[in-house]
Amino acid sequence: MKNLIYILIIGLFIMGCDTSKSTVAASGKNAVSGKMSAKSDTVRIANDSLEYEIIITDIGFNQYLSSVARPRNFYSQSFLENKNLFFVSEYNRRVLEPFRYNPNIYEMRIDYQSNVNYGYEVNYLLYNYFLFFQSAYRQKL
Repeated sequence: MKNLIYILIIGLFIMGCDTSKSTVAASGKNAVSGKMSAKSDTVRIANDSLEYEIIITDIGFNQYLSSVARPRNFYSQSFLENKNLFFVSEYNRRVLEPFRYNPNIYEMRIDYQSNVNYGYEVNYLLYNYFLFFQSAYRQKL
């Protein structure tokens, strides 16, 4: 693993990887093996050239992504990056205040860096996850 970012937002993980091509898996199918995973609602994006992947296993996110979220390429990458920086900084602030914010919702700090180009897919999924997160858990970031 060359670059490593750990995120745990009720099942959201971003971690560095070495995959052979860009892949998208949904509805619990593993993009690498094609087998069903333990989680019933999994979205996975992996890209070798970016060396990052995002795996979201929160129940309902896949449905949100296919029915509520704006289509890919609706937003520009710079828009998504700016929004993600805002959401991540607020989320991380809440992680550091476990007595004020529910530590079961805000479990782990997100290491999202403004100087790293995560690519469109990672930014798109992260942005939409934050929208889903706010709706599903009645949080306002």
